[in-house]
Amino acid sequence: MSDTKIIDLTPDNIADYGVCGYKNVEKHLELRKKIQWFKKYYPKGLRIKVIMSKAGGYQGMLEYIPGKYAHRPVNAQGYMFIHCVFVGFKKEYKGKGFASILIDECIRDAEKEKMLGVAVVTRKGPFMVNKDIFLKKGFKVIDSIKPDFDLLVKKFNENSKDPMFKSDITDNLKNYQKGLYVIRSPQCPYTEKNVNSILESAKNKFNLKTNLIDLKDSYAVQNIPCAFGTFCIIYNGEVISHHPISNTRFENIMNKKTG
Repeated sequence: MSDTKIIDLTPDNIADYGVCGYKNVEKHLELRKKIQWFKKYYPKGLRIKVIMSKAGGYQGMLEYIPGKYAHRPVNAQGYMFIHCVFVGFKKEYKGKGFASILIDECIRDAEKEKMLGVAVVTRKGPFMVNKDIFLKKGFKVIDSIKPDFDLLVKKFNENSKDPMFKSDITDNLKNYQKGLYVIRSPQCPYTEKNVNSILESAKNKFNLKTNLIDLKDSYAVQNIPCAFGTFCIIYNGEVISHHPISNTRFENIMNKKTG
């Protein structure tokens, strides 16, 4: 598209462009943490592509990484793994095919790097892209897990081993049987927002001490009991949120659990 260009973010320019709508490094702690995380994994093959419109500016991004370092509980070694697709920051730029352009960029990079293919986790719920756009690109659903997560793959060779969700995702809940746990990773900048308010509400309104777990690396993320990977809230052995939520939403959930 003549009105757009693709920018490859690097440790040198990421602060100039920002990510996921966060642009002010001084103002946003979540952006500073994301940049630190990006610099750690960039040498390992992490890439973020940004799509820019001449008239509208920053209109979308796609992030991917070799499957060995995927920040989801998956076995995807040998595949390029898409973490997230985020497009259409302005209404007038929605439906312009930006996500498709970015996915094609990832597929080309995976081919160039001699990967087995490209994998991605999608869901019907919030905070992840729906699977439809990937199905149109020739991806196939290869694995699923409750409540609404699918693992899709586009193989370059059909004989390659399938990527899969970790088999022990549900079993890992045994480590979180008593109390409240908030688990997060700086991979997703939205995991910072609202957490302090949730911790305060847990203490002051529900008399709960919260175990806040900051995931340090891809290994830790790949071994949590939630397919979203980079965030979840667990209460007495049950995942009560599979993605970042507001404090109001948290209180509504806990009122039902404790009322």
